[in-house]
Amino acid sequence: MISPSTNPAKQLRRPLDPPPMRQPPNPLEKEANMTESPFMIVPFSKLVKIPLIVLFLTGFLNERAHGSDEEWIQLFNGKNLSGWQVKIRGEKLGNNYGNTFRVEEGLLTVGYEAYGDFNEKFGHLFYHQPFSHYHLRAEYRFIKEQSKGGPGWAIRNSGFMLHGQDPATMSLDQDFPVSIEAQLLGGLGKGDRTTANVCTPGTHIVMDGRLIKNHCVQSSSQTYHGEQWVSVEAIVKGSESIELRVEGETVFKLKDPQLDPSDPNAKGLIKDNELLIHSGTISVQSESHPIQFRKIELKRLDPTE
Repeated sequence: MISPSTNPAKQLRRPLDPPPMRQPPNPLEKEANMTESPFMIVPFSKLVKIPLIVLFLTGFLNERAHGSDEEWIQLFNGKNLSGWQVKIRGEKLGNNYGNTFRVEEGLLTVGYEAYGDFNEKFGHLFYHQPFSHYHLRAEYRFIKEQSKGGPGWAIRNSGFMLHGQDPATMSLDQDFPVSIEAQLLGGLGKGDRTTANVCTPGTHIVMDGRLIKNHCVQSSSQTYHGEQWVSVEAIVKGSESIELRVEGETVFKLKDPQLDPSDPNAKGLIKDNELLIHSGTISVQSESHPIQFRKIELKRLDPTE
């Protein structure tokens, strides 16, 4: 005999339990669950935006660090000497004696094939526009042999003249413009010979809080022998400072570039007793040893930074 409690028929007739009531979602519980879960479901549209934001930030930081190509002014266009003017000792402004400065196969070349004897005809190729705050980049190499009659100290020797005087104010027989020279030297095959040194025709500089009156001061660069290409940079900040780099490494720092009141060429440039040099020309030297440049470019810097 089957007990009523175990009678299948009665079990079938037993009323079903009502389904549980559905509670509205609790936003606090949802937020807590999302926090506790190691995974989060993100809409596809947001996933697409994430890499784009990363790419934008990466590009922005790279531009801040290196500067975009659009910011760089090509002072040398690789075709001709447009935008430049020549001043050679003993020659009038604009007379490119012996075709000293020219473009060969896309390279700015300084050569002396037309010279019989160098005869101290030091020259400079000036960019037509002065600058104050800027970053200058160039690549150079020394080639061939020194011109006959060139001084011994000028073997594999050239330079960029920064914060220079206007060539129109130079006298006919003036050898160097009043300026701060970033001196470029090549190795002599053995021994040390640094490049991106600083020389000071008609000027003084300050280093470690001391006024430096030495004509030339050595950098901490390596020596570059042969005809290899070398990159050099100058970060010029008005009358505040100049930093020189070789192959990306800082090799020289100076402050307070200023006129030398005892120099006859500098005296005429002093106005209202102001000695600090705030701006000036940029020029490339011809000092008797052939040299080539494949790039000379400049980026303006914000004076407030």
